[in-house]
Amino acid sequence: MNILAGDVGGTKVLLQLCDGGDPIRVIATQSYGSQTYDGLEAIVSKFLAENAPDDVPPSAACFAVAGPVRDQKAKITNLPWTLDAQQIAVRLGINRVHLINDMQGVGYGIDGLKADELEVLQAGEPEGCGTRAILAAGTGLGQGAMVWQRDHYEMLATEGGHADFAPRDEVEIDLLQYLLARLGQVSCETLLCGRGLTRIYEFLRETGRAAEPAWLADALHQADDPAAVISTTAMAADVPPIARLTLELFVRIYGAQAGNLALAFLATGGIYLAGGIVLKIAAAMRSGIFIESFRRNAAMSSLLERVPVSIVKTPEIGLQGARHMALRLTESADA
Repeated sequence: MNILAGDVGGTKVLLQLCDGGDPIRVIATQSYGSQTYDGLEAIVSKFLAENAPDDVPPSAACFAVAGPVRDQKAKITNLPWTLDAQQIAVRLGINRVHLINDMQGVGYGIDGLKADELEVLQAGEPEGCGTRAILAAGTGLGQGAMVWQRDHYEMLATEGGHADFAPRDEVEIDLLQYLLARLGQVSCETLLCGRGLTRIYEFLRETGRAAEPAWLADALHQADDPAAVISTTAMAADVPPIARLTLELFVRIYGAQAGNLALAFLATGGIYLAGGIVLKIAAAMRSGIFIESFRRNAAMSSLLERVPVSIVKTPEIGLQGARHMALRLTESADA
């Protein structure tokens, strides 16, 4: 009995086919560029044609998708794709197909992590069965919470990344006004994503807060991913001030939002930081700026000091969560 898991994002789709026995055995894992296909079914069909043994479709599939899921239908936030679990099942010949939000995928994946797959930024004082919260910056900003139900955690998906950005000092107020004039609305995701790093950099440059070296301007102009150039430059030995300030401001805003999330969900079970960006800027995250910003709350700093904060080091965490749910589908079918 084979199962299919997928992590569907605005940049890439990661698929994995597994033998669902005990223990689970991975048959194939492959990544596809989301922007080069007109829908998920075309990618899955290609993947299964190349990897499914004897052309037999999997018994069950679960896809963690970057967008809200309602009635097993989803609109991918950063892609012109609309997904329908029932249609996917019929067209691909898969008995059971289930869609979950990408943050649900991260949550269910976190539940199975080992200690060495986490980097602790703040040990805190974790509460047994306490609510956990997840913050994941990548192409967009995912947020979610894990709530203890009877004998396990259930993952609650949210679209809190699209809530309005709240500045906390004069520089951030100026940043908000700068972006409001250009975008009309500024959400947390506007800043806490790959494009957000570039927006902060442009703000510092265009408001005269930091000068841009000519060589860095050339590198950004030629880059396919300017945010990666900025973050890499910011962590180099001879770092120009504009790159350093950009990353510091990004990390400060990230810490503030993590603190807001911890308070909103009373996350006594911990805050988990996932997504592609946090792995690339881990050195900056552990510098102390993030935790200082996380704890900065006049009324609740003592509570925030007790909340554990960890970086999820496993890049395929969403895929692991989708695999967990696909296996659960087969177990419920057998019950």
